[in-house]
Amino acid sequence: MSTPGPKLGTAPVFLTAISTILGAIMFLRFGYAVAHVGVLGVFLIILLGHLVTIPTGMAIAEIATNQKVEGGGEYYIISRSFGMTIGGAIGLALFLSQAVSVAFYVIAFAEAFRPVFAWLQADHGIVITDMRVVSMPAALLLCAIVLYKGADLGMKVLYVVVAVLALSLVFFFFGAPISAPPEDMSFLTRTVADPDPFFYVFAICFPAFTGMTAGVGLSGDLKNTRRSIPLGTLSATIFGMVVYLALAYFLGYRATPEELNSNPLVMGEIAIWEPIIPIGLACATFSSAVGSILVAPRTLQAIGADDLFPGKEVGKWLSKGKGASNEPFNATLVVSVIAVLFVGLGDVNSVAEIISMFFMVAYGSICLISFLEHFAADPAYRPTFNSRWYISLFGAVMCFFMMFQMNAFYAFLSLSIMTLVYLVISYTNPDKSGLAAIFQGVIFQFSRQIQIFMQKRRQAQDVLNWRPSVVCVSASTFTRTSALDLLRWMSHRHGFGTYIHFIRGYLSKETKQVADETMARLLRLIKVGRGRVFVDTIVSPSETSAISQVIQLPGVSGHENNGLLMEFSKRDPVDLAGIISHATLVAANQFDFFILASSDRNFGYRSEIHLWITPQDEDNANLMILLAYIFQGDPDWRDGAVKIFAAYPERKMSEEEERLRVLVRAGRLPISPNNITMIPYADTVKALVNQHSRDADLVILGYRNEMVKHFGEGLFQGYDAVGDVLFVRASSQRVVASPEEIRDVPTPPEVKTETEPTENVEAASDGEAGDQAHRPPAKSEQMPEDSGSGI
Repeated sequence: MSTPGPKLGTAPVFLTAISTILGAIMFLRFGYAVAHVGVLGVFLIILLGHLVTIPTGMAIAEIATNQKVEGGGEYYIISRSFGMTIGGAIGLALFLSQAVSVAFYVIAFAEAFRPVFAWLQADHGIVITDMRVVSMPAALLLCAIVLYKGADLGMKVLYVVVAVLALSLVFFFFGAPISAPPEDMSFLTRTVADPDPFFYVFAICFPAFTGMTAGVGLSGDLKNTRRSIPLGTLSATIFGMVVYLALAYFLGYRATPEELNSNPLVMGEIAIWEPIIPIGLACATFSSAVGSILVAPRTLQAIGADDLFPGKEVGKWLSKGKGASNEPFNATLVVSVIAVLFVGLGDVNSVAEIISMFFMVAYGSICLISFLEHFAADPAYRPTFNSRWYISLFGAVMCFFMMFQMNAFYAFLSLSIMTLVYLVISYTNPDKSGLAAIFQGVIFQFSRQIQIFMQKRRQAQDVLNWRPSVVCVSASTFTRTSALDLLRWMSHRHGFGTYIHFIRGYLSKETKQVADETMARLLRLIKVGRGRVFVDTIVSPSETSAISQVIQLPGVSGHENNGLLMEFSKRDPVDLAGIISHATLVAANQFDFFILASSDRNFGYRSEIHLWITPQDEDNANLMILLAYIFQGDPDWRDGAVKIFAAYPERKMSEEEERLRVLVRAGRLPISPNNITMIPYADTVKALVNQHSRDADLVILGYRNEMVKHFGEGLFQGYDAVGDVLFVRASSQRVVASPEEIRDVPTPPEVKTETEPTENVEAASDGEAGDQAHRPPAKSEQMPEDSGSGI
């Protein structure tokens, strides 16, 4: 959150960042680094470190010049780009790393007093071994200063310590070598015997480069964030890199690897005045601690203001400020407790590695935000400072790569902790779990590129690789959900589904409003049902015109639509006449046509799917089998069984049974041979279906357009003893298994087949409408003997 009266300029951003960059690692561990990997090795460490920090600095500069960065700095950037849930998880990790950093720097501050302790022991016999004698009072004093005086006094202290820090560096650079300087350039590569591995040394040194974003945390206190953050951050990053390069060179030139490795404060032996180095260390670490304790409470205050903590009172208390500048007093109390607690532990080496991991995640996230903004190409993203997408991408990749190079265990632990925090925030704040605009833009661009790519390479679909891309048009969305359920099962894994709610009328302001309200209801329905179906509405004067429009729409997946699904109620088939009137239109556009007769059972227990195959199903049978397999891919049908009932003239039963069994085996279909039942075709199929599929949860039947023209509505009625029935008409024959796969199936030993006796089949009433539609064909209509079953 922003403060009511920000009053700071660019200098505090630069000083906060540079005082954190030039900190404890520079004085205590840089000599060790030169001793173990050499001057050139340290140059490489500095280069690799800044391959992370410079892209991050550029990304921050870019983002800050596009939007006003409010209180919270890095957290504000991440949460407003990635969304509250992801941003909150990263923000809390960032806060913890900032808070524990206070303790880390205070403990390092105490190290500056080791020469004093040595003097006390040598001259006065006073032995002090516990560094908490210094670190604990220092931590309490620091917390008291910031609690009672806030950022204003913190900045005044910062000016003083940065001045002393600069003086210590000047004294070092104008110092003299400890031993005779080398006569050639061999000092650039010399190291101690048995040096530590490169990435181990890198892990120790990397925190030295992580302070460049410290000034961003002051965003809520700045007059002009769009100027101060880019200028202060980038200048501190570049200045710090130059200082470190010079420091590595002078250390390698003025001391041997053994001297550098044996004395953590070896810089004092080189400097003009030795005490200036411990003083500089004290100032550097204290200034870093000041920078961290100024930033961490503001991060926590911003998280509290976003109400991400369980319980609204917690967030309200943390976000509460003090005074006209809204100093984060309560958040500073929390940071003080954490800092004092870790200072009391005395050793935070392991925690320091996790701190580095959290910083790496934050930097990687900022670089990733910049990259995604470039990729999303949002017109609202118009920064005055422009980085390059490949620089941001490189920075993000380097961050996560270096995490695992430094310490794979801590990297995994850090990411696991943030994942857990994300899950907790998502669970306790479901209203804040929406997809951030940046991801919507990325998905939009990615989808657009995929669809254009697929359109340019469009070709006839391979019949072996067919998948359904079905559109459903219905005006009964909120009274009957069977069609939406069926479409959901089709599109769960293997296919694509588009559900269009039909609104009768002409497009106007009023119907547009109705469409918008209906769309909101559809989205809620899909969210509750967890369906992978694309939903939309269409306003059209008639159902025919709506279908004409819909079947011309491009597929939302980049895959052309190839099927139309419509539905009517078996109890009140008022929609049936209109549905079958579209058969010719659908066939002319080479669409598969699915007509669902829904019942009050609503697919029952989803335990059995019955397929009925007859000699008339030459083109439909394979599509029916594939649909059953596709339905089984949905969790609702995962435990369901598919049963095939094949009704054929008795003389062809043996041949067709073998053909079916071979097809199932060659197509690797999860259908048991025991679930294939051959029935002599001696009566109406409608009567057989009513008798044998009474307990089926879904019955799938084929039909042909010629049958629709001849029998009309009666073709789809009369199945009163069964539940939901899906009528299928394929636009062309599908392939379950290739001829090669069928040929390679071994011939099984002959098995005696039990068939259903014809005398047990009850004939349907001669007066039943459409009964003739599924009677065996007359002799003149029967298929030739060699035509096969049509499978």
